[in-house]
Amino acid sequence: MDIVDLHDPSRVSKTPDEVKELLSGKFVQDEFTVTKVELRLYNEKTDEKLGVYSLITSFVQTDLGSVEMIYDEGFRGENSLTRAVEFLTSNLGISGLILRSVITLRGKQ
Repeated sequence: MDIVDLHDPSRVSKTPDEVKELLSGKFVQDEFTVTKVELRLYNEKTDEKLGVYSLITSFVQTDLGSVEMIYDEGFRGENSLTRAVEFLTSNLGISGLILRSVITLRGKQ
């Protein structure tokens, strides 16, 4: 089961503009074997004054399905994906992403 947890799933129907892999391999969270955790950047529009409007999603792949959901969005300036990755990796945010994704998958079973 693949879940796109956005109000408008068409926002992520294209190839991401940039992808940062946070984790790969295999580990178990509850009954789910997690194989990949990524942040994905989709540049949606550009404003002359504010710059690029970015949609950053988290993507978690497990043996029982995947979940892509909004992590952050807005006019975040340059290197928004890199800054998001740095924040997650320095503040134990990856475990929260994984847990939130597992809860979403469990709720859709």
